[in-house]
Amino acid sequence: MTKHETHLALLPSGFVDLLPPEAGQEADAIAVLMEPFRAFGYERIKPPMAEFEDSLLAPGPGASLAHETFRLMDPVSHRMMGVRSDITPQIARIASSRLAGEPRPLRLTYANDVLRTKASQQRTERQFCQVGCELIGAAGPEAEIEICMLALLGLKALGLENITIDLTIPGLTQNLFAAYDIAEDKRADIQEAIEKRAYDSIEKLEGPIADVMGALLGASGEADRALELLTAIDGSKEMQDDIKNLQTVCKGLKKALKETGLEDIAVTIDPLESRGFEYHSAIGFTLFAKDVRGELGRGGRYDVRFASEEKSETAAGFTLYMDTIRKALPGTPKKDVVNVPADESWASIRSMQKEGKIVVRDTKRKDK
Repeated sequence: MTKHETHLALLPSGFVDLLPPEAGQEADAIAVLMEPFRAFGYERIKPPMAEFEDSLLAPGPGASLAHETFRLMDPVSHRMMGVRSDITPQIARIASSRLAGEPRPLRLTYANDVLRTKASQQRTERQFCQVGCELIGAAGPEAEIEICMLALLGLKALGLENITIDLTIPGLTQNLFAAYDIAEDKRADIQEAIEKRAYDSIEKLEGPIADVMGALLGASGEADRALELLTAIDGSKEMQDDIKNLQTVCKGLKKALKETGLEDIAVTIDPLESRGFEYHSAIGFTLFAKDVRGELGRGGRYDVRFASEEKSETAAGFTLYMDTIRKALPGTPKKDVVNVPADESWASIRSMQKEGKIVVRDTKRKDK
């Protein structure tokens, strides 16, 4: 290959060719994940890769993703289009339009690629596959427990071990800012201190919010201990309601894990974690596995609202990231490979394949 040809083979930063065996492993893993989702009544949906910008980024889940979205001109309509960077906004559009008349709750599942304008430290790929479920029109802790369990059952079906589900309360920080009347120009610095776990900066805050924020920062870790500390915090009524909801979800989740024999899954709490939960509220969660860099997935509760509609529905869902999950998959067992001559009968070949063997025909050209 010449120097020029080598240059032609280069891909943009954040894009990769999935080669054997990784491409096959990902396809097989998606098929495995879909089985428990179907078993709980989730029906598959496949939105388009691109749609008009004003619908993809409409008020609702899509509005928070504008900075991650590629845009292009549609040569047919001459309108701007966006390439999806997340599938949840498309689910919100479909639920509010084409499936608006369907009985609730809706249970939908998907497995599709997304494209993002830039990578992050945790996710270096800009194109990757998202697999997930959305439960739309079901309110209350039971919906959140079901979504958490579906994600965990899927990961366990893949053979993943040492899984942790980390629960949080998205929006808690912003709610506290409003409750304690924190000036807009001070909020960014406080948010940065929370993300860096800078206790000394929190202690310097004026007023009762310093004590509340400090207590919340300390109330993270193993779920039972964290909940004990959280329920002892004297904060706003909204915060106490959120903590009570978190306590109910956590209790129900642990009960479900015990009943399904998945007690090896660790449940932790980090109440002030908000990164990546731009459109979630009340409950959010992130999935990790020991010795695997990055998140396996995330999810939680959010409101389905599309465009200018004032009416909204409560939903809960999760997304699994196949680029991270590929790193955690157990090795694929090798199958028996049988080489046969090109004149081997097709009946014989099919018989061997039904036994689980891979049959490779000798189709090499034989020069005279």
